[in-house]
Formats: sequence, C-alpha cells, structure tokens
Amino acid sequence: MRLSTPRHPAATSLFDSLPDDLARQLAPYVKQLAQAVESFRSQSPTPPRTHQFENDLAVHLRGLGQVVVEWTFNHLEADDPGDVPTQLLWQGQAYQRRPKSRNRSLQGLFGPIRLQRYRYEPIDGGDRSLFPLELALGIEAERATPALAERAAHAAASQTQGQVRALLVQQHGVHWSVKALRKVTASVSQGLAEHRQAAQAARLVQALQQAEASAGAHRPTVCVGRDGVMVPLRGRQDYAEASAATVSVRDRQGRRLYTAYLGRMPEKEQKTLSQQLTSLLLLLPSLWTGVSPRWQYLSDGGHQPTAYFRQVLRRLRDPRTGRRWSWEWVIDFYHASAYVTKLAEALFGGTRAGLAWAAKMRHWLRHKPGGLQRVLYSAAALRARYELTTAEEKAYDQAWGYLQKRKRRMDYAGYKRRGLAVGSGVTEAACKTVFAQRLKQSGMRWQVAGGQVIVDLRVLVLSRVWDEAYQAYLLSKPQSARGTLAALGTRTAKKAA
Repeated sequence: MRLSTPRHPAATSLFDSLPDDLARQLAPYVKQLAQAVESFRSQSPTPPRTHQFENDLAVHLRGLGQVVVEWTFNHLEADDPGDVPTQLLWQGQAYQRRPKSRNRSLQGLFGPIRLQRYRYEPIDGGDRSLFPLELALGIEAERATPALAERAAHAAASQTQGQVRALLVQQHGVHWSVKALRKVTASVSQGLAEHRQAAQAARLVQALQQAEASAGAHRPTVCVGRDGVMVPLRGRQDYAEASAATVSVRDRQGRRLYTAYLGRMPEKEQKTLSQQLTSLLLLLPSLWTGVSPRWQYLSDGGHQPTAYFRQVLRRLRDPRTGRRWSWEWVIDFYHASAYVTKLAEALFGGTRAGLAWAAKMRHWLRHKPGGLQRVLYSAAALRARYELTTAEEKAYDQAWGYLQKRKRRMDYAGYKRRGLAVGSGVTEAACKTVFAQRLKQSGMRWQVAGGQVIVDLRVLVLSRVWDEAYQAYLLSKPQSARGTLAALGTRTAKKAA
C-alpha cells in the first residue's frame, strides 16, 4: 500500500534558516528519517513492521536531537578568546582563563554531548577549575544536563540503580557506571532538599484554601503524625529505626485533601526529622491568612512521638500572635485496639470467646461514649473472676497500664463527633511508601547517607511537589545573561561582589 502526500512548500527550504554547519550535520539524520518513512509506506503495514518503524524512528530522532543540542551548546561561547574575559571573579575568588577543553563525561536526553568550553583556573591556587558555560547551562555534577539529571533522579526515587541504568541506556543511550549515577542522583537530591519545605508549605496552604471553602460542620484540620520503621543498614548493625512524618489537611467533613511527607534515615533521637517537621508547621501561619485551623497530633504512644509532643508541639506559639497552639493529641485507634486484643489474650487465651470479647470491646472503644472506661471495667471484672498464670498476669498488666495511662487521648466517639481523625493509617502508610517499598527490597543494605539521598527524592514525589521543587532548584542555580561569555563574567563578578 502506497499513499501519496503533497510536499509542503516549507519543507524544501527547511535548512535555509539554519547555519550551514548545523544543516550539514542534520542532513544525514533527515535522510535516514525520510528513508525510514518511505520504507514503511512502501509495504502494507503489519504489527511487527509498525513496531520496528517506531523504534527506528526513535533512534533517528535521538540522533537528530543529539546533534542539535551539541551544536547549540558549543556555539554559546565565542570561538575567539578575545571576546571572553581573561579573568573573572566567582564567589570571592579570582580565576584566569585557559584554552577550551572538552567535557568527556557529559550526557543529555539524546545521549553523549561533546562540549568544548573555556576553563578558568584559580589564580591564587586551588585544584578546582571553573567552567562558566557549565554553570550557565546548569550542568549537574559535571555529567548531566538538567533534563537528564531530573529523569535519572526521578527514576532513582522508585527504581533500583540497575533498573535506572537500564532505563537510561534504553531511552537515552546513556551508559553510566554505578558511581556516575550515584554522583548525579546525590547532587540532585541535595539541591532539591533545600526547596522541599517551601513547596510543601505552598501545597498545604492550597489545601487549606480548599478546606475552608468546603461544606461541613467543623473547622478545617491540620493533622500531624510521626512513626518509625526498621531499615536494613550496612555494617555491624543490621537494622535500625528510621522515622517518617506526615502533615495532612482535612476539610470541614474530615476528608483528607493533601498530605506532605517527611523521612529520615536512622538518627539518634530523630532530631533532624523533628526539626524539619517543626519548621514546616511554623511556616504555615506566615502563608495562611484564613480562619485558624484545628491542630491535631495523631500517633501511637511510643517514646519518640510522645517526647516530640511534650517537648515541642505543646510549646509551639503562633508566630503572628504569640499564642500557644491548642493541640488535640489522639492515640491511634488501631494501636489502642492492639492492646485490647492483648487483654483478651491474657484473659481468654486464643479462644473463640476471647476473640468475641475483643471484637465487642473494640466496637465499644470506637463508638460508645466513654468507650475506654467501659473496656477497662469489663476487663477488670473478668480479671477478678479468672485465675491467671504469671505470664498472663504480666501481659494483662502491661496492656491495662498502656490503656489506663493514655485514656485521655482515646475518646474516639468524641473525636468522630467533632470530625477528627482517629487512625494514623496515613503515617503508617508513609513508613511503607517512603521506606519499605524502595529501601527494603530483597538483599538491600544501605549506608545512612546513601539511603537519605533516595528518601529525600521519594518525599518530593509522594508529596506531589517534585515539579515545583525542581523548578525552584534550577532557578537557584547561577543564571547566565543572554549573549557572550563576557556578559556572564560581568554578572558573575557583580554577584560575587
């Protein structure tokens, strides 16, 4: 089957608007594209031929893109050294121009790029040279264009390094070693981490606006949670506890609209996570001008969540008014239910009667006014009737003590009536999505620093702020002025001054 298509007049003059040397480099690829189209059209299409046609086309287009990018980048700096400054100032240090040299490691979306750029050496000594063109382009870790660096880092957030390397080869013709991939990924992760908080705060404010406009009987709620998860480490300690935190916005009906995620690899007393969480919370009042939301803390009764509430949250003051925030601290219903089950096991063992009693008590706990007190009364009455073994008595006392000590935080019927959340499923899910799905695959062991690189990328993806954070990161890099390198040198000197 052969179809005829009239040639567009502009096609004959396609190269007329291009520089001659670029047109010459593009001509072979355009010819290959034309031959691929003609070959496919010369016969009746079949699924195998269609599949091959698209794959061949992708290869030719990648070659075309590689030529365009490489030519464009290499024509940003003047060829004549006289048109560029002999010296420039960068971050308080003076540099002397040297001849152009090639970046032999640079890769882009279309494959390897042979970039010739001027090199500037420190005048007062030092081993690190400066490449103004690479700064202007935003080259990442001296190896990747911004677009390729983003693709690699985003893929690394959810895929193993073997899968990422295979993807880079298949889609971009990029053959990176493990070391090169880690270098680029770590550089992007570090840069993005500085913009995570602002991006998350902006999304939380958007959610608060949506919540305020919603219909319902209650004020919008900012719900905070944190939890721990064990992750595999290299070295003498096989597993250690990492930490995750969430900040959610719920509307007037108690529906969750948005969640921001935080995560830190194992650290003593989880200080960094606490600092990040506190800083994010304190940023919200400065951005939000609507009706003050309700503040809820939802956690289990573990040591770190409890210490964070007592030492930090309940002491926080609104930066605008100086007043202390009023927190509603709720112990996660499912953790409380687990201790009800332990009471049943101590009293009844694993019998059917014990399972039935535990189910009834969980229902009371969640739906009855004064539900926990009813549970404790019932358990105490049964305890007086039964003779327990030493082990059963110990288990009973532990479960009873946990519930009795935290009963002020377990008014679940009241919480539901006021539209507050009673389960910390969002935070528990964060432990799985931030850590377990990526860091706890078969055979994996992590250094703390290497794991944090991935965690910092994952929280951006899960918080749905990747694009905002990456654009902010690119804008924070040194920006080049349009025109010659002389303009860049002048602007650089002004910024350094």
